[in-house]
This record gives sequence, structure tokens and C-alpha cells, in this order.
Amino acid sequence: QPLVNLLKDHQQQGHITHIDETPVQVLKESGKPPDGKKYFWVTVGGPESNIVLFHYDSSRGSEVARVLLEGTQGTVMSDDWLVYGKVCDDLKLTHIACNDHARRRFDEALKAEPKKKKTTGISKAEMGLNFYKKLYAIERRSKGASPEEKYQTRQEKSVPIWQSFIAWIEKHIDKVTPESKLGKALHYTWKLRGKLSYYCEDGHLPMSNEKAENAIRPFAIARKNFLFFDTPRGATASANLYSLIMTAKAHELNPFYYLAYVFKMLPQAKTVEDIEALLPWQLDDETLKASFSKFG
Repeated sequence: QPLVNLLKDHQQQGHITHIDETPVQVLKESGKPPDGKKYFWVTVGGPESNIVLFHYDSSRGSEVARVLLEGTQGTVMSDDWLVYGKVCDDLKLTHIACNDHARRRFDEALKAEPKKKKTTGISKAEMGLNFYKKLYAIERRSKGASPEEKYQTRQEKSVPIWQSFIAWIEKHIDKVTPESKLGKALHYTWKLRGKLSYYCEDGHLPMSNEKAENAIRPFAIARKNFLFFDTPRGATASANLYSLIMTAKAHELNPFYYLAYVFKMLPQAKTVEDIEALLPWQLDDETLKASFSKFG
């Protein structure tokens, strides 16, 4: 836990924090049914945006998000779960939305269209996807560019596309049934238009919340196999291990050797400096492998 706490201190120094949550089953959570939903939360951030922290809680409420985001600086990237926007407002953090979620809605609208031969141009769902294809193509071409270069590119190329996209949505939004797949895509993007396009105002900011979603994905796959945790204490221990494993991987360390090193050295740590020496970016694979060989 002291090592995870130190990772959180460093994570809070980053320019942007990604956050997401996923349900888990914990059998012996006080006051909760065994089959009721509890949650693993994940935050990704830090100076290099590569510190990944998991947190278990039985709630999906704003009090948990507040604890996780308090002390965070700058910008928070998430999906549209209302808790995130509320907490960011309370903590005076800039809240931006994930474009993957908006794009996915247009994709779902396209898939829901009747399978018939088209004779009159492309559909509105395809039009929405085409706007996003152009925006994502700009980001792919800018990969590896400096934040300053990304900002310039976005201002020159992405902003005009966004302006056309939003104008197109405004023109069609009242002509589509709100409860249809396309209607939901249009209303979702219109409602979040400012938060979705905000990344254009800062070259440091990403277009989507893929870092948090990619961090959760290995856990979601493992969950299909282990199914549940027995106790909250076990879920918390697992969250800490996932934090160390995913942060080690983000720093290109072999997680097996990293955990072996931490288990060997952490009991001997007496000071904060001793614990800081165990942070992933203080180590390399060669050191870890050599230590494991001696330990073995």
C-alpha cells in the first residue's frame, strides 16, 4: 500500500487524468447482496501519463470519484457518467469527454440500418462516421508530433471539421426520432460537443479515453475466469497488484520480475526514499532479472 500511495502522489502531478470503472462481484461486502454490483475504478495519469492505479469500492457514486480525483491537476478525461462531470465541477477541474464513445454511437446507428441496396447517396449515420474518420485521421498523422505541433494542426485542420460537424448535427437533430440509434448518436454528440472538441485547445490532450479502457481490458478478461472476489480485503489487494502490474507494463518492465523485486525489497524499506527506489521508472529489466537470479 505505501508503494501504491506513492504512485498516486506522482499520478496527481500529471497534466491529464483518465478515469473509468467496471463492475465486479464481491461475495462478502457488508450491507450488499453477494450478486450485487461493486466496482473496480481505474485512473491513468502522471507526468508521462503512464501510472495506472486500480481502486475497489462497493459504490459507483460521486464520493468515490471525489476521493480518486481530489488533488488531481488540470484535465479529467472520462465517459459521460454524470458523476465525473459533477465532481470535476466541484473540484474546479476541466472535464472532457471521450470521442470513442460518440463515434461508437454512429457506428451502432449504421449497423442498425436496414440491409438494403442504397440508391440515394450515403446515410446520415455514414455522414457522422465520415466526420469522425477525418478527425481521427488527423490524429494518426500527428502521432509523434510535439504538443505545440499538435495544437497548430488541430486548430488549422480539426477545428473547421468540428464546426462543420456540429452545424450538420444542428441541421438534422430535430428531423430524427430521439430514441432511434441515430437520434441517440446525434443528441449525445450535440450535448457533449464542447467536451468532445476541447482536445483541440491543448496539444497535450488526447481525443479519447483509450488509456483507461485499455488498462481495464486485461482485468475484464481475467474476470471472466475468476468470476468473483470473496471479501473486500481481497478485492483491494487485487486492485493494488493490478496497479503494480499495469504500471510496470506501462514502463516496459516485465511484471513478473518487477513483482518479485518488490516482494523482496519492500519489507526492508525503512524510509520514503527506500520506497521511491521501487517505483517502476527507477528500475530496468536487467536489474530486475539479475536480482531475481540472486534471489533464486
